[in-house]
Amino acid sequence: MSIPLTSALVGISIVGIIILTSKLKIKAFIALFLVSVFLAFATLPPNIIVSTLKEGFGNTMGSIGFLIILGAIIGITLDRTGGTVSIARYILSKTGEKNSASAIAITGFITGLPIFCDSGFIILSGLAKSFSSKSKIAMPFMATVLATSLYSVHCLIPPHPGALAAAGIIKVNIGYLILIGIAFAIPGALAAFWWSRRLALNKGYPPAEVTEAETDPDRKLPSTIMSFLPIVVPLLLITIRSLLNLVDKGGQSFVSKIFFFPGEPIFALSIGVILALLLIKDKNIESMNAVFGEAIEKAGPILIVTAAGGMFGMVIKATGTGEAMGKMLAGINIGIVVPFLIAVIMKTAQGSSTVAIITTASFVAPMLSILGLDSEWGRLLTMLSMGAGSMIVSHANDSYFWVISNFSEIDAPTTLKVYSSSTIVMGLVVFACVWITSVIIL
Repeated sequence: MSIPLTSALVGISIVGIIILTSKLKIKAFIALFLVSVFLAFATLPPNIIVSTLKEGFGNTMGSIGFLIILGAIIGITLDRTGGTVSIARYILSKTGEKNSASAIAITGFITGLPIFCDSGFIILSGLAKSFSSKSKIAMPFMATVLATSLYSVHCLIPPHPGALAAAGIIKVNIGYLILIGIAFAIPGALAAFWWSRRLALNKGYPPAEVTEAETDPDRKLPSTIMSFLPIVVPLLLITIRSLLNLVDKGGQSFVSKIFFFPGEPIFALSIGVILALLLIKDKNIESMNAVFGEAIEKAGPILIVTAAGGMFGMVIKATGTGEAMGKMLAGINIGIVVPFLIAVIMKTAQGSSTVAIITTASFVAPMLSILGLDSEWGRLLTMLSMGAGSMIVSHANDSYFWVISNFSEIDAPTTLKVYSSSTIVMGLVVFACVWITSVIIL
């Protein structure tokens, strides 16, 4: 089959996902499965269709499955035990009520490292309302600050599924991705803070109205130190292992051997799970099974959608379209812009950051050498540029948009004006950081 026809079929498939998920409201897994099967039968030799589908689904599940489940267990445990509330109240005690917007931003950023953005927002939305009420700050601003601080790390940093799957597809070191991803997420979150403040304050938006009972001030919370440990310890272990790999490539030193297994993401998050379970007051089988059950229920849909996205990406890769497009782009010095723009189009059109970044990763993986990005730093910056693109634009076709609107009790037009525009600013700022870094390093 000719490359132009194959490319057209890939384009039709991507449009098909957009129509099925956003217009017809078909579940993402079904849409991805149907489109993957269609594209495979339309473009691939019959003898490799089934193996390609299985490989794409299985490889993605194998690379991220444990991490998503373990991350979900940590998040659910922190929620059930009040660990996230303990973290938030500690930060607020240091910043003061006048700086409650900064407090909720820091809380969202920290707790968002292991917790999915929608879950994190649901968990912390009550605190955002309380902070808004006490400090008389407009709720659209407070909600957007929380939403974007969670969203900034969700799109860039493992163990979030899109970042994990894309890192596996283009073979990026997860430890380095966490380190640099956090560094780039910070200016993105700060830009969204500034932009939402500019739009929401002094515009007549009211603060939230809550009763003290709704925030449960008498709830007995775990200690702040114990609440931080399930988040901080895994990140430190992964980071230490990655830094040691920089100076000891073969991992032969005594210190490298000590951190070899604890710094492996699966084992690091397992340690985080153990530390999180220590927060449970009634340490019995029933209590722990309740946490495990809820976490598995939460992780299940995310797992299958992410794996289906990997399957679709594998089919695209097998068509050779990415390589062909890479050759077309040869000589055009736009390197790092390509993955960013593809991710922007996918995110804006179909709503899911996870689907956008996974599809983009599969699409650009064969182009990396032609785009001059086939190096350790090139792949890392490609990953971050896709993450930046997957932030733009979170609007009405994104389930997270409706979580923010409904749990904050803010109407859709206000959410679009304040939150959605903030995701544009955030994504552009993160990409600007990526681009400047690429100019210096590549």
